[in-house]
Amino acid sequence: MKNIQLLKGAVACLIASMSWGAMFPVADHALAYIDPFYFSTIRYGAVAIILVIFLWLKEGRQAFRFEGKGKLLVFYGTMAFTVYNVLIFYGQMLMGKSGVMVASIMEALMPMITIGVLWGFKHVKPKKYMLISMVIAFIGAIFVITKGDINFFLTLKYNLLSLSFILIGVVGWVIYTMGGSSFSDWSTLRYSTLTCVFGTIVTGILTVLFTINGYVSMPHIGTISAVKYDLLFMIVLPGLVALLSWNYGVKILSSVNAILFINFVPITTLVIMMIQGYEITIFDVAGTLLVILALIRNNMYQRKEQSEHQKNLLKEQLGRVV
Repeated sequence: MKNIQLLKGAVACLIASMSWGAMFPVADHALAYIDPFYFSTIRYGAVAIILVIFLWLKEGRQAFRFEGKGKLLVFYGTMAFTVYNVLIFYGQMLMGKSGVMVASIMEALMPMITIGVLWGFKHVKPKKYMLISMVIAFIGAIFVITKGDINFFLTLKYNLLSLSFILIGVVGWVIYTMGGSSFSDWSTLRYSTLTCVFGTIVTGILTVLFTINGYVSMPHIGTISAVKYDLLFMIVLPGLVALLSWNYGVKILSSVNAILFINFVPITTLVIMMIQGYEITIFDVAGTLLVILALIRNNMYQRKEQSEHQKNLLKEQLGRVV
């Protein structure tokens, strides 16, 4: 049963990561018409409504009680649905076409950022095998995105502001992912719904304020019509399905282990870009294999660790009996 649960968690995280990998090429088209603030507000406004209906039908009115965690819900919701969703797309939009791949590869930094946050603020030192697996996966992602061209990094210095927005956005999602542990006694649907509602409200308020002050423009009906299919995709897959799948997977695997799957985001993005005309190189193949190797390696060490833990528990129980 334990192995089945781990497999479900892994599949859920994989679905979420691949959905997010597909969202950057789609967002590239949409951001040519609509501002990131309105894009995020409309997208997650729809997701929030759907989630509220699901939660009401499944868990009833009592699921909307905050239980003294209202401030945490607002904070984590803001990190995910305002900081992450607005800033990562804003940075992508500022960088233009190259922003699609840059935003995607920045997602691969999530494991490193998670380790840094846990180590620096919670004094949780990661195990050696986790560090090595994450480094291998990250190197694989770098290979796939850059195709071995060092000049890729040299051009980034001209986009520091855009990169800063994307990086801050990624940190926001890491914090949100880690925040799920504070709601371990809540269902995935409940945590996802309430954080989405609060985060979207914050985004909506900021959008109104920026519109009033002339920083962003309200989209016309024609603009919404031009991106209706983009919005539909973003609402269903990277929005609703990915959000629920990710939180479900994190609950089973833990944030440190689940975040490793985020390396499939740039891989998925690249596959889509290849379909649109990119040429597959030896670096694409090598990078993809490295990511897969890292995931298999990490899983093998986890299984070994769990097996040893179970053996130790059994020895303790037998010792007590004797």
